Amino acid sequence: MSETEIKVPNIGDFKDVEVIEILVSEGQILQKNDPIITIESDKSSVEIPSNFEGKVKSLKTKVGDKISEGDLILILEEISTKKENTEEKPNIEKEFKKIKVIKPEIEQASINQVKSLSNEISSASPKARKFARELGVDITQVAGSEKDGRVIEDDIKKFVSSTTKNINEIKEDKIKKIKNEFEHSDFGEIEIKDIPRVKKLSSVYLTNSWTTIPHVTNHDEADITEMENFRSSLTDMYTGEKIKITPLAFIIKALVASLKKFPSFNSSIDEIETGKMTFKKYFHIGIAVDTPNGLMVPKIRNADNKKISLLSIELKEVSELCRNLKIDKKELFGGSMTITSLGGIGGSFFTPIINFPEVAILGVGKSQKKQIFINGKFQTRTMLPISLSYDHRIIDGAEAARFNNDLKENLGKNFAYKLAV
Repeated sequence: MSETEIKVPNIGDFKDVEVIEILVSEGQILQKNDPIITIESDKSSVEIPSNFEGKVKSLKTKVGDKISEGDLILILEEISTKKENTEEKPNIEKEFKKIKVIKPEIEQASINQVKSLSNEISSASPKARKFARELGVDITQVAGSEKDGRVIEDDIKKFVSSTTKNINEIKEDKIKKIKNEFEHSDFGEIEIKDIPRVKKLSSVYLTNSWTTIPHVTNHDEADITEMENFRSSLTDMYTGEKIKITPLAFIIKALVASLKKFPSFNSSIDEIETGKMTFKKYFHIGIAVDTPNGLMVPKIRNADNKKISLLSIELKEVSELCRNLKIDKKELFGGSMTITSLGGIGGSFFTPIINFPEVAILGVGKSQKKQIFINGKFQTRTMLPISLSYDHRIIDGAEAARFNNDLKENLGKNFAYKLAV
């Protein structure tokens, strides 16, 4: 029985493009031009079809892989008998006929029962698939209303609408969508641009965090006078040159020390209904990085085992990877707690949104010199605004205040002088 290798065809100038969807499975019968995978670049999503027919013997790529022209996708084997084809086709056609006669008004549960009879993957354009992914919809569960059961955006909208109504029967009709009575263009010249892909992806997580986590934010100021004096005095013992260390490296070390003392802040609750919470034994600190494409939060791994100088170097490296969109996707997950800093831009206090599934986030403002009353007289001190947002289901106000007090102490005189560079 002969075998045929299906490779990535000419996809233009794109290289190392991410595979976002596998549209076939092993043992499946393929016809010529059937879509087999979907790839996505920064600009668009594209389905790659098969230029041969046969049975899928083995898949050689998976979701998340980076592929280029000539890379092996899968291996097809020749179908040995025509009987197998004649047995398969009537069943597939029969199921598609069933799907085609279903009307949108029919309960979605019935649609799912019909679709479960078929092993075929839903036919849909890359645009429709992308729309489904952005909404978190499994497109194989959506019944298509077009020819041969092809799924379009309206089908996905109806699926989401029916699912939402079943889950939120009590809340339905209470929230009314507000629609503008006039178009923006009615009042002057406008320009419409695509929302950056990073912002669209992060919006889903931000909305989930804000709507599911009861946020409380504790504002305070840390006296970092000694820490800043220590930081600015660092010099190379061999060359005498000044060593530049970002303040964020000191804040990471201070935060790790507080996390060790308050383990609830280094935990996660994936589902509150289970009554379980996960305590993490590692210390991977997330750093919010401002990029032209949107906010990204890479992780500084095992920050408890790294010196200040190494942390400062890694901060620069991951920030550069994010700005060039070269950061590995996995590096955006698996954090203990996140730090978001506006110190380099300006501003004091704000209310940062928790990076789910973490339970707290530290916001850092721009440090300022202030007159502080100490030991009966005013002194000029460098004060750092800090804003601690926390999940009130796990952390109460008293614990958050104690955490902030410990963090302030860690950023103070005693801790700063114990740091090794």
